[in-house]
Amino acid sequence: MQTSPWFRLAAALCLAASCGIAAAGPRVLRLGIGLPAASVQGQAVQDFAERVARYSGGSLAIELHAGGQLGNDLSMVGALRAGTLEMSCPDSATLAGLEPGFSAINYPFTFFSETEADAVLDGSWGKQLLSRLPAHQLLGLAYWENGFRHLTNSRRPLLGVADFAGVRMRTMQNPMLVESFRKLGFDAVPMPFPQVYDALREQRVDGQENPLPTIVASRFYEVQRYLTLSRHVYSAHVLLVGKKAWDALDAAQQTALQRAAGESRDFERRLSRDSNERALAELKQRGMQVTVIARPDAERIRNRLRDVLEKYHHEIGPALVIEMYVQLGRLRMASAP
Repeated sequence: MQTSPWFRLAAALCLAASCGIAAAGPRVLRLGIGLPAASVQGQAVQDFAERVARYSGGSLAIELHAGGQLGNDLSMVGALRAGTLEMSCPDSATLAGLEPGFSAINYPFTFFSETEADAVLDGSWGKQLLSRLPAHQLLGLAYWENGFRHLTNSRRPLLGVADFAGVRMRTMQNPMLVESFRKLGFDAVPMPFPQVYDALREQRVDGQENPLPTIVASRFYEVQRYLTLSRHVYSAHVLLVGKKAWDALDAAQQTALQRAAGESRDFERRLSRDSNERALAELKQRGMQVTVIARPDAERIRNRLRDVLEKYHHEIGPALVIEMYVQLGRLRMASAP
C-alpha cells in the first residue's frame, strides 16, 4: 500500500516535533546557596527539587549549586535581579539593602521561640515584606529557617558585655547587625559567608555567629574553641526566584513552584529543629567549651542596643516595627497560662 506524500510529510513533522520536545527536556532553574549541600538548607533544596519535578509534571528541574559556587548571597541576589540566575535562598538580612523592613527580622532578642517566628513570618507581617520584592525584580516564595544564631570564638568564653570587648566577630553584611555588635564592644567584621572558614583559620577574625547546624556543617569546630548559646538573633532564609525567570514560566509551573516552596518550608523547619540538639551534642563531642547567656543577661544586652534599634525603627518605618511587636504581644498573651 502506498502512502500519501502529505501523510509522509505530516508524520515526519510530528516525529521532528516530538524529538525536539524530548531533546529540550525540562526547563532548568539553577538555585544557588552559600551553605554546603550537606547543610539543612542544602537538604531542603533537594527536597524542593523533587517536589518541583513532581508537581510540574517534569517540565521543571531545580539544579542545586551549593557552597558559594555561584557567589555570595549579595552577588546571587544581584544575579537574580539581572536575570542571570534563576533562584537563590539568602539570609533575610541580605535583602535589607533593598527593603529595610527585612532588618526587623534580625532585631536582637526579639523572638522568644520558633513558634513566634513562624506565626509572624507566615502571617500578614511577613507577607507584607514579600509583597515589596517584585519592585526589585524578585519574588519571595517562602520563609525557610536559618534558626537562632549563637556565638563562637577562639579567644575566651563570652558570658556578657564585659567579655565582648575587642573580639573580632564576623557578622552578616547587614548594617544594623554590624552597628549592634560594635555597640556591644565587638570589633565587628562584615564578611560573605563563603569566606568565613578561611578567615577563622587564618585568624583574621576571632569568631562568628550562626545557627548550630550551620556551625557543624561548616566545620567551624575545627577552628573555634568556645561556643556561647546566646540565641541573640532569629535568622530566616527567603526562597527567591528572579522576576525574569518567574515571568518565563507558565501558570501551571508557577503554581508548582509555590506549592513545592510551602511544603519544603515545613520540611526544612522540621529538619532544622531536629538537627539543633544533634548539632549541640556533636559540638560538645568535638571539644567545644559551651556556655549560656542567661535571660536576665540577654535583657541587659538588649537594653544597651536601644539607641541602635530606635534609629532603625525610623529607617524601616515605625508602623511596620510596631505591627511586628503588636503581633508578638498578641501571640504571647494567647499563650500565657
